[in-house]
Amino acid sequence: MNIADVKSRIAENGAVTEIETAIKKAEESSGYNVFLHISRDRAIERAKKVDSGEIKGSLAGVPFAVKDNFLHFDGATTAASRLLSNFTAPLQSEAIERLESEGAICVGSVNLDSFAHGGSTENSAFGVTKNAIDSTTVAGGSSGGSAVAVALDIVPFTLGTDTGGSIRQPASFNGVVGFKPTYGTVSRYGVIAMASSTDTIGVLSSNIKDTESVMSIISGEDKKDMTTLPDFFAPKNIPNGKKKIAVIEEFITEGVDPGVRNVVENAIRVYEKSGYVIEKISLPMIKYALAIYYVVIPAEISSNLSRYDGIRYGNRAEGLMGLEEVYAKTRSNGFMPENKRRIMIGNYVLSSGYFDAYYQKAQKARTLLIKEFTKALDNYDALIGPVAPTPAFKIGSKSSDPLTMYLEDIMTVPASLAGLPSISVPAGFSEGMPVGLQLIGKQKDDANILSLARILEETEK
Repeated sequence: MNIADVKSRIAENGAVTEIETAIKKAEESSGYNVFLHISRDRAIERAKKVDSGEIKGSLAGVPFAVKDNFLHFDGATTAASRLLSNFTAPLQSEAIERLESEGAICVGSVNLDSFAHGGSTENSAFGVTKNAIDSTTVAGGSSGGSAVAVALDIVPFTLGTDTGGSIRQPASFNGVVGFKPTYGTVSRYGVIAMASSTDTIGVLSSNIKDTESVMSIISGEDKKDMTTLPDFFAPKNIPNGKKKIAVIEEFITEGVDPGVRNVVENAIRVYEKSGYVIEKISLPMIKYALAIYYVVIPAEISSNLSRYDGIRYGNRAEGLMGLEEVYAKTRSNGFMPENKRRIMIGNYVLSSGYFDAYYQKAQKARTLLIKEFTKALDNYDALIGPVAPTPAFKIGSKSSDPLTMYLEDIMTVPASLAGLPSISVPAGFSEGMPVGLQLIGKQKDDANILSLARILEETEK
């Protein structure tokens, strides 16, 4: 499904029919556990206004869905947590507002790992989301519902968040396009925070063109989010640059699934045939990226989640009197095990005895990683490699081993820590399961990375 086809159907049959079809598909996807809330009444009401001409815009009547950590006006915004199971947002996220200003219609919110902590969408308080290709395997995460909603052709695009790979990995696992732009490209106003120094809003869709269309709408400076950048996003049909691409050696090690490695090698040949010089380079700091990530990010998580105490936010545990007991019971009952694990790690590395030994050293190492990326990207148009070391794995096969699960992030966290644009574009299959190729570019080179991804997309078609 793509936006152009949807607009053609709307022109022929009307927006109400299109939205009703999307809602029906969303309801029929219950076996995959994709949607946490369907905005039936609000979506149909907006569709009627599109048909009457009251609502106009470049996406008039086009349905989309959002990860359920985007605040929205219809129904609860839960972040897939029991703590927020009845939280009604007082405002709507800036990204949704910009899409609605162009006539797009949000048909609902989709599942994720609770508070976006996880890489499989197995950590949701409302159940596991299943992979669109093989329902015995994970959807990936934390934007698992966003990827599956696109892969099942429920909507042409969804919004997700990417802190360490949460758009790119589920996109790879479900065979869709997943784009994480440069940090600060899209306003995070109205999005529940995970880790503020890497949280990035991005797009999941079936193709590059639709990704560019949506990015053109949601990108740009927002006074309500001081980290946003002045609008620099301008789609281009033909990539420009040095015609040189580097393969990151650390991403094609012995631990990578042979089928995944084969997909990357095939993609290399595509770019060579398109006139690109392909070279292998080593980025030694990448081997520390996962360790850096799981010090810095839990530290930020422990700070951001401190507000969910049953007093300021969150469903309060009942029958308690003391303040400390309210805090303890509310959080014990409301947070998922992975939430608790990351909070504990964060509190530990920020504690007075370990702040210098862990957190400060991790931030220094992060700076060195960024410098290494910057130097490499001065010489190449993009860096490429797999999105994940394996295709989608079986549900439950890694959930009991946090370290094994964290290793799934090993190829996506480096670009997140450096704030670089990165995309997962469908590139082939390993044992029948989709595999995405990851392209990483320099900051603000988002349009060029999308153009480079289109080269591979056109070959795969």
